[in-house]
Amino acid sequence: MHFELSEEQKEIKRAVKEFCEKEFTPELVIDFDEKEKFPMELYKKAARLGFTSMRIPEEYDGQGYGLLEDSMVVEEMCRVDPGFGAAVSLGNLMVPDILLKHGTEEQRKKYIPPLAKGDAISAAAFSEPEHGSDITRMDTTAVKSGDEWVINGSKEFITNAPVADTFIVLCQTDPNVTPPHRGQSIFLMEKSTQGLEATKLKRKRGIRPCITGSLSLSDVKLPEKNVVGELNKGFYYTLALFDETRITVAAQAVGMSQGAFERAFQYAKTRKQFGSPIIKFQGISFKLADMAIKIEAARMLTYKAAWLFDQGRVDPVATSMAKAFAGRVAMEVTDEAIQVYGGYGYLADYHVERFHRCAKITEIYEGTSEMQKLTIINRLMKRM
Repeated sequence: MHFELSEEQKEIKRAVKEFCEKEFTPELVIDFDEKEKFPMELYKKAARLGFTSMRIPEEYDGQGYGLLEDSMVVEEMCRVDPGFGAAVSLGNLMVPDILLKHGTEEQRKKYIPPLAKGDAISAAAFSEPEHGSDITRMDTTAVKSGDEWVINGSKEFITNAPVADTFIVLCQTDPNVTPPHRGQSIFLMEKSTQGLEATKLKRKRGIRPCITGSLSLSDVKLPEKNVVGELNKGFYYTLALFDETRITVAAQAVGMSQGAFERAFQYAKTRKQFGSPIIKFQGISFKLADMAIKIEAARMLTYKAAWLFDQGRVDPVATSMAKAFAGRVAMEVTDEAIQVYGGYGYLADYHVERFHRCAKITEIYEGTSEMQKLTIINRLMKRM
């Protein structure tokens, strides 16, 4: 595997960096963090430049790149600001991926282009209040009634739920099968669907501009054409999807780490104590060196997982290693960044405290770090 980026890939990184440094102003990021507000105008600007549709094929108004390029975009966005970066990069979360692989051409043409152009927001509803990371069982049920499906249940911790136009929802369609995950299916629905209600979850620790919500589904009626792919294959579609999305979460973590490190590094060069810049003290300089080592290792794991995916060699071990390691590095690096700043690092105006607050989610969503380690060890036991 050759890790050197092409000139085109380097240009993508430069373009995203330039956009974010211009648009994600310090005053704006603090304001949106405090208000827990989705940056809709910024999202649309990024979409018009193609930054939110990197992996969507050109025939559906996307850019036609791979997961590696998409991960670079996510990384650069979260480097400048983790809250805005997560919000903007997750605006068309999961729906295009599922439809591109398993949807009908009618579903693709209807739903993907508006998401690619930034005219719509999407959300994927898998997690439930009682099950969290355990998607092998669903309390949300879809029951066939005549030529319709009737859906009842609830979903929790759904990214974009309060602002989304399009949803994919994982439901139990066969309650009698054993094990139960063999009886799950994915459904498409729109925010205007009767019986669908989204509620915003407030006072999150981090990534506050990336809006999260709960979904209530009460006698939601859907036609057969809203089933995505084959009936009772939803669990397997979802597992495959996570092999993509976990890599982008790792990229978020790398970006957050890099952004906090750069701020701490610059601060250490200018902040003086005892007559010298604090970067000249080994207690600080060694921290910065360790931070740089960890970030580079996390980046390489993330890029490798993305590269393997783009080569058609999806490796759940590589994916889970990237996510688990990058998430832990994000927590450690952002914590050390605050330590470099000292008391100032505890203040919002110096930003690194926000990076630390945001980093924690990378160890939780798209499967906790513990779930990643289970995947790693289970796969290794089969291989060795």
